[in-house]
Amino acid sequence: MDFIEIKIKKLSLIAFMRIAVVDLGTNTCNLLVAEILEGNFRILHQSKQLVKLGDDKIRENEISEAATARTVDSFRKHKNIIRELGGVDRVYVIATSAVRTAANKAEFLEKLGEESGWLVKIVTGAKEADLIFKGVLLAFTNLDDPSVILDIGGGSNELIVALDTDIIWKESQPTGMARIINRFGLSDPIKENEIKLLQDYFAAQHVQAIFNCKQHGVKMLVGCSGAFDTVVDMIDEVEPGTKQRITQEVTLDDFYTVYHQLIASTRAERMQFKGMDYVRVDLIVPAVILIETLVREIGIQKIVQTDFALREGVVFELIERQKK
Repeated sequence: MDFIEIKIKKLSLIAFMRIAVVDLGTNTCNLLVAEILEGNFRILHQSKQLVKLGDDKIRENEISEAATARTVDSFRKHKNIIRELGGVDRVYVIATSAVRTAANKAEFLEKLGEESGWLVKIVTGAKEADLIFKGVLLAFTNLDDPSVILDIGGGSNELIVALDTDIIWKESQPTGMARIINRFGLSDPIKENEIKLLQDYFAAQHVQAIFNCKQHGVKMLVGCSGAFDTVVDMIDEVEPGTKQRITQEVTLDDFYTVYHQLIASTRAERMQFKGMDYVRVDLIVPAVILIETLVREIGIQKIVQTDFALREGVVFELIERQKK
C-alpha cells in the first residue's frame, strides 16, 4: 500500500489494528477511526471539519493562508479526537484534488507537517477513484448489475463504471463543486439560464463517462457520501450526521422532489431546510444539477446512496492486506 503511514505504536502479532484515516478534501477534512480484525471492521468514529481549500484562491490553483489556517486547526481537532479514543495504531493522511493541483502545495504541506507532525500523501485522481470503488465494495460486496459510482467533491468528481468486483472504466475530472461556484459565479437563487449552462458543461466534461455508461447498459447510480448524504438526509428529514447508512435506495421521484426544492431556493432558505448540512449549503445546488444531468443523459433508473467512499477504501485495502 502506497500511503504514508504514521506509526504510533508497535502492532501486536494478532491480526488486529485500530486505524485512523484523515481525508483532506477540497471542502472538508474528514476523519474515520475503525478497528480491523481478521477480515472484519467496525467504525468507531466519523466526523468532519470545514476547511474550504476551494475558496476564491482555487481559481489561481493556490491554497490561501486562511485555508491553511483552517486545515491546521482541523488537524489539531482530529488529533485530539484520536488521542481521546486511544489505542490507534496508525494514521493515514490523504490529500486529494485541491492539494494535488495547488502551485503552492509544497509550502502548504510543510506547514501542515510542522504544526501536526503528520506527513500527508497526495493521491492521484486515478488512485482516488480506486479507493472510492473499494469503499463501495465494502458496502455492497459486489455490484450485480453494471453501475456507475459517483463521488462529488469540492475539487474533482470521480466516476467509475463497474460490474461485480471489477472496474470497467474510471475517470477523475477537476469539475468539483468549489471549482464550479468559483468559475461560474451563480445567482442566488440560481437562474434558468445558469442551470442550462451547468447542464451543458457537465455533459461536455463527462461525455466519456456518459458514453461508457451507455455502452455497458448502466441503469444504477451509486452515490458516495457528500452531496448524496445531504439529498438523503433531506428525503428522510433527519439532521445531518445522525443517520448512518451503508446503503439506501433513493427513488427518482424523491430525488426530483429534492432537486426542484434546491434549485428554487436561496442560500438563506437552504440553511433552514431539514437535513441541510451547513458545509454543503453553497455547493449542493450545482451538485444536484450534476446528478440530474447524469441521470437524464445516461438513463439511470435507480439511485443508491452509501456513506462509504475513500476512507472506507483505505479500510478495504488494509483488510485485503491482512488476508495475504
